[in-house]
Amino acid sequence: MRCLVTAGPTFEPLDRVRRLTNFSTGNLGTALASHLAASGHEVTLLRSDTATAVPPLPPVKILPFSTTADLAGQFLAQANDALIAIFHAAAVSDFSFGPVYERQPAGHLEVIHGGKISTRTGSLLVTLRPTPKILPNLREWFPRAVIIGWKYEVDGLRPDVLAKAQRQLVECTSDACVTNGPAHGPGFSLVVGETVVALSDQNALFQALTALLEKKGAEYGPVTGP
Repeated sequence: MRCLVTAGPTFEPLDRVRRLTNFSTGNLGTALASHLAASGHEVTLLRSDTATAVPPLPPVKILPFSTTADLAGQFLAQANDALIAIFHAAAVSDFSFGPVYERQPAGHLEVIHGGKISTRTGSLLVTLRPTPKILPNLREWFPRAVIIGWKYEVDGLRPDVLAKAQRQLVECTSDACVTNGPAHGPGFSLVVGETVVALSDQNALFQALTALLEKKGAEYGPVTGP
């Protein structure tokens, strides 16, 4: 089956030399792409420009992305109604920068601009605004796709993470959600509807995802399209 895998962080520019990003390395998505290719699937990896994971070898096809909007554009360029699988493991930034303000001597705030915003005037007030979510749009862009999202959480406990994953399935009409992170604890969970499968490590996760892909492929019907 044709597979799209995303890996690594998006970033959002503050100016021409500074950016907002996260700690994602792209290791998980990159390793998943290699595993799927070794299992006989046709794999395209949408890989962050700033991912530090070693890129996979052919036959994995690599397409780079930078910002959240750029990643969305890469998805749109691939959009079709063929039976494909999407593994959206990229760490998409939740925020981009809004206006940057400098407090003037009279006390009011004034918007400032620049290719490299100066720090000579002292503290600045930087606003953040949510970035558009990509996962909720994937069903519209890929009507017949097997869509697997991710939920990485830092705060809370594992039941909280699993509840968020099940909510994601409903809100995004996706087929499955992988959960991990400090709030989840060791390993991963694969959430499919009301079913939760605990997985001890990355290898177990990849095996479970491959099995899910084969099952969903059989349910969705014969492969068509590119």
